[in-house]
Amino acid sequence: MREVLVDVLLTMSWAVLGYTLLLDSVMLALVLTGARRVRASRRWDGSEGHEEIFASPLTPGVSVLIPAHDEEAGILDTLGAVLAQRYPVLEVVLVDDGSTDRTFDKVAERFGLVQVTARPTASLPVDGEILSVHRATTGDPLTVVRKTSVGRRSDALNAALNVARHPLVCMVDADSLLEPEALVQVARPFVEDPANVVASGGVIRAANGARVARGSVLEPRLSSRWVVRFQVVEYLRSFLLGRTGWADANALLIISGAFGLFRRDLVVEVGGLDALSLAEDAELVVTLQEHLRRQRRPHRVVFVPEPVCWTEVPETLAVLGRQRRRWSHGLAQLLWKHRRMIGNPRFGPVGVLALPFFLLFELLGPVVEVVGLVSVVLAAFLGLLDTGTALVMVGLALGLGTLLSTAAVAVEEFSYARYTRGREVGVLLLTGLLENLGYRQLHAWFRLRGLVAALMRRTPVWTAMPRTGFTEAEPVGVA
Repeated sequence: MREVLVDVLLTMSWAVLGYTLLLDSVMLALVLTGARRVRASRRWDGSEGHEEIFASPLTPGVSVLIPAHDEEAGILDTLGAVLAQRYPVLEVVLVDDGSTDRTFDKVAERFGLVQVTARPTASLPVDGEILSVHRATTGDPLTVVRKTSVGRRSDALNAALNVARHPLVCMVDADSLLEPEALVQVARPFVEDPANVVASGGVIRAANGARVARGSVLEPRLSSRWVVRFQVVEYLRSFLLGRTGWADANALLIISGAFGLFRRDLVVEVGGLDALSLAEDAELVVTLQEHLRRQRRPHRVVFVPEPVCWTEVPETLAVLGRQRRRWSHGLAQLLWKHRRMIGNPRFGPVGVLALPFFLLFELLGPVVEVVGLVSVVLAAFLGLLDTGTALVMVGLALGLGTLLSTAAVAVEEFSYARYTRGREVGVLLLTGLLENLGYRQLHAWFRLRGLVAALMRRTPVWTAMPRTGFTEAEPVGVA
């Protein structure tokens, strides 16, 4: 019996090791592919092209859609950053989704809002009651929609889509800050290939700890909280390099809900955002590609590594856990809804590459990781664990995981050098090592709980993250 138990535990342990090494190897390939693309884009100075886009009368107008629920801490900074965009034709549609704080009051005071009669441009279904529509009297192209909340971000975005007027819609979170030329950069693919590009995404970075003034990030700084630092490395690896690699394979599955640009007519054509999805950003991207593939219409979903959106990330494990459980639950919803696309060549690289990867490694990954950890602990407790074997397993997994994070940090520093202080670069490298010693396992547990919630068909609820606001730079004194 003991021999059978030893064989089972060792088999499970080696299987988990192989799974982990395969996952990290695929991610490393994506990171290296993304790094090559990032380096190539940095060697080309596109500022002249951006000037042409800004000056061209053919540049499509953009409606920036911002859903907000209890965002008084940073809403004025977010609006300031969006309204300061260097873009020729722009409007902002803010949806106050049942806020219980002073979100609406702050916006009303700052922009002199007056109530107007709504003029819908679409009739997408909205579950929350539309209470009123307001416009700014300060000359800013700002519309504010007030509605009751049903606990779903997608409902607020559909309400915004119903009053948006421009051909492109950019979805931005209410805790985010766009860099001044972010819109003109992310819109460039639509200008260069208007017949095929249907969606475009930019880079998301953690703003926690950065020095901010009037909606502009003056100096990126690392937060003193380790939970934030882990997310900084995670965002570099996944949101910058990982998505760049997927885009190069024509298999981009996710454009972040914090910063994504879409053709408005197609979003309306597919019925807007899924009202019940907890992963409405990825759900919209997959729905668009499935819809267009079925109709055999040419299309491209692209990722532009230059434009940056700074966003506030969770600062406590409790809030992070809620966010990651929601993401995992939403991913399970997405894969079930689009299950006929998985492995289906009819849907191109998305069907045969991206969706199988997200099923095997993103959705089921936490199951394998948690089972593997339990098997190792059980083997050690029963005295069945061979020390040499254990060291080899842990060393390989830790080494490849650290290499993956180190590569992401290195590309960031050599390409963009956002963090200019040497100590911060050292902290990022240390973070890439330490995230494999506890954070990764805890993250797997959060994701596993989200998967269980999806399997039990619990009612999906979008929970807002507590906001602390951005760190304002100290004013410079006048001598």
